[in-house]
Amino acid sequence: MAVRSSPLALTVLAILTYKPLHPYGMQRLIKEWGKDQVVNVGQRTSLHRAIDRLAEGGLIRVHATERDHAYPERTVYEITEAGRVTARAWMKEMLATPRKDFPDFPAALSNLLMIAPQEALSALEGRAARVSAALDEHDRILADNARDGLDRVSGLETEYARTITAAEHAWLLSTIEALRAGTLTWTSATS
Repeated sequence: MAVRSSPLALTVLAILTYKPLHPYGMQRLIKEWGKDQVVNVGQRTSLHRAIDRLAEGGLIRVHATERDHAYPERTVYEITEAGRVTARAWMKEMLATPRKDFPDFPAALSNLLMIAPQEALSALEGRAARVSAALDEHDRILADNARDGLDRVSGLETEYARTITAAEHAWLLSTIEALRAGTLTWTSATS
């Protein structure tokens, strides 16, 4: 069975390259290493589905089953050689090929005519405040990395996220200014 690449599947393979782990340990490391900023592990079922797909595809296998009276039985997984090869191929593909994503924000912008400019202004001001806070968080993480003497490569995803966030923030501020000045206006479909 061919397994389709995904950010979560790649991250699971990368973590298992480090050492065999059970799903809870994988989730903990993903969060500990800050990978939850780039992959969604908020729902444990998503992680379990990814693990199941990787195992069915022969990219990971059961390493051991741990039994501890304080915890339910835990299955520990390890990466296979096919998993190592596949992870490297996915990594190269993801690095080299832009993929069309369909996030919520551009979809909402494409339907802005549904609401009045004043409603859009209020919503965009709220978003700008949240994006500004995200910029501050990226800066904090990068400063912590520098303070801790981490190599730049360990924070490249944060650098990238900060660059994208800064561009969005600048765009939001200019759009908010145009709405406030009345140079960007329309009649909403519900008016």
